[in-house]
Amino acid sequence: MLLRRTTTPVLEENCYVVAAREGTEALVVDPGSGTAPEVRRVLAEHDLRVGAVALTHGHADHVWDAAAVAGSAPVYIAGPDSYRLADPALALGEPLATLFTELAAEDWKRPDDVRQLPAEVLTGGGAELVPGVGIRAVPAPGHTEGSTILLLGGDVPRSVTDDVLPVGDDVSVEGGLVALCGDVIFAGSVGRTDLPGGDEKEMTSTLRTLASSLPPTTILLPGHGPATVLSREIANNPHVRAATGRGR
Repeated sequence: MLLRRTTTPVLEENCYVVAAREGTEALVVDPGSGTAPEVRRVLAEHDLRVGAVALTHGHADHVWDAAAVAGSAPVYIAGPDSYRLADPALALGEPLATLFTELAAEDWKRPDDVRQLPAEVLTGGGAELVPGVGIRAVPAPGHTEGSTILLLGGDVPRSVTDDVLPVGDDVSVEGGLVALCGDVIFAGSVGRTDLPGGDEKEMTSTLRTLASSLPPTTILLPGHGPATVLSREIANNPHVRAATGRGR
């Protein structure tokens, strides 16, 4: 598996490029404002072409360059958040809507081919949105109604392992899952629930489900900030500890 991360100049949002290997189609996850030039550089470096774009949720900082990156390729999003693509900034509510449009380098352009995540990605063993990249979507509401975690199976790339674990860390992640988390969970924190469509009770339920259903070795690649490991968040993240009854 090939997995590369770029960070946008607007709100430092993480965008991920995933492919089975060089010279194939890539899945681009959460191309935020200003991402497109760097994504094109990564694609050229690895002889990749965009096969699909997937969005973990519909907030403007995660979707703004979706049209520029996708071109004619499909853009997938969970059904409950699809309405946000009509005007992602407006869906943030004020004053964030005005702030974001002032920060964004380009005006919003809705992608040409927007689709809801296929049912087979949401159930069972998942499916491939691009050849060779199996993906399973886990509904994770709380930050937004349609927030979704995207699970990648298979071998964990060494580059990701090195990025997550400092030298001397005894946490094993070999052979584990990689979870593209959007703004559900961060290293030491979680996504805010006070924006339109957010729900604190839903977020608590989502965190409890993730902590109990995913392997503790799961690598978490969040929408902002550094990567982490689920076991680390279960032990140290105050929001996860509260959701699982371990207290703050």
